[in-house]
Amino acid sequence: MSSTDNASSDSYDVVVVGAGIIGLRQGYIWMVHKVPGSEKWELAKRSRELWEKFAEDVKNLGMDPQEVLGWKKTGSLLVGKTSQEMEVLKGKVEQLSKAGLKAQLLSSAELQEVEPALVIGEEGGAAFLPDDYQLDARRSVAYIEKENRKYATEGRYREYYNQPLTGLLSKKAIVIATGCWTGSLMQELIRDLDIAFDVPVKPRKGHLLVIENFSSFKLNHGLMEVGYVGHQKATRQPSAETLSVSMTATMDTSGNLVLGSSRQFVGFSTEISEHIINLIWERAGEFFPSLRELSLTDLEKTREVRVGLRPFMPGGKPMIGLVPGLSNVFLAAGHEGEGLSLALGTAEMVADMVLGNPPKVDNAPYALHAHCARVLSNYANNETASGFRLLRSHSGL
Repeated sequence: MSSTDNASSDSYDVVVVGAGIIGLRQGYIWMVHKVPGSEKWELAKRSRELWEKFAEDVKNLGMDPQEVLGWKKTGSLLVGKTSQEMEVLKGKVEQLSKAGLKAQLLSSAELQEVEPALVIGEEGGAAFLPDDYQLDARRSVAYIEKENRKYATEGRYREYYNQPLTGLLSKKAIVIATGCWTGSLMQELIRDLDIAFDVPVKPRKGHLLVIENFSSFKLNHGLMEVGYVGHQKATRQPSAETLSVSMTATMDTSGNLVLGSSRQFVGFSTEISEHIINLIWERAGEFFPSLRELSLTDLEKTREVRVGLRPFMPGGKPMIGLVPGLSNVFLAAGHEGEGLSLALGTAEMVADMVLGNPPKVDNAPYALHAHCARVLSNYANNETASGFRLLRSHSGL
């Protein structure tokens, strides 16, 4: 359990490397921007069901899910300003409704009633999903860790943080879930094996701006502009530090205004960019005009900037499955901005793979060979992974 324990001779049934829900603190379990029938749709639906069950379990234990997890049914609004965007939103509502979700198309006037601070013009409106949620990633992870540690006294659970792991062995399975560090870690782990395997996950940096104890107006729902969908799909341009900024806005359970978001490829840099923070503030002001009356400089003492590295995967799908050529090494990485919303479905999928259970969701779209695997030797029955030695873990994963 202790972060200073020596791992040189420990052996476990399952070793999970990484397995954090990074997030930029405030998380969203939103379906309003998802695409019914897409390859990720079923995983997103299943994850949502598991989050709802998780919150209900917390409630059944006599605790408040809002206090423990930051769990709140806010509903979500996908907002458009123009008649063209309204056509897109109309189609979105029809899609989501056919998929069995409660979805409504709100006119500009109807939107004004539910979100008075939002100003989008007469042509605009929103797709509204009243049953979407938000949660606090840090609170949720802290609770999961606390519950896991109850098994430590039985010898069934152990954690290692910020230290080299030499000789940590797994009897049944190793799960690599190290986000945008997965590619380099995998290369180190297979360097002595006759396998060529590339994980093309790359860090995509993101900023969020948080104004603490914000009182100028209140938000009743989670909001994002319709352009957020294209913002998510923005792909990397070779030799270019591409930047995309799109409006997202919500208020967390502590009354903080959370504004986003940005996406850019600048390697592993987590340095705060004031230029990007200003762009996020300006973009938010195009939807909430009252923000223009406030100076970001004057809010210096009450603001917080959160920066994180999203694990971007070409094609937009995470890699979840058995590493080709190794009998019991599994990968779960490349969720980019959906790590929190897809976390529980991914965990269930990996657990079913390890245990040999029938999958709840088709895992074929996430199979590693479908992404990038190139196996040079036939390791179909290779048992190397049973004694797979973790040469080194990256600090802080």
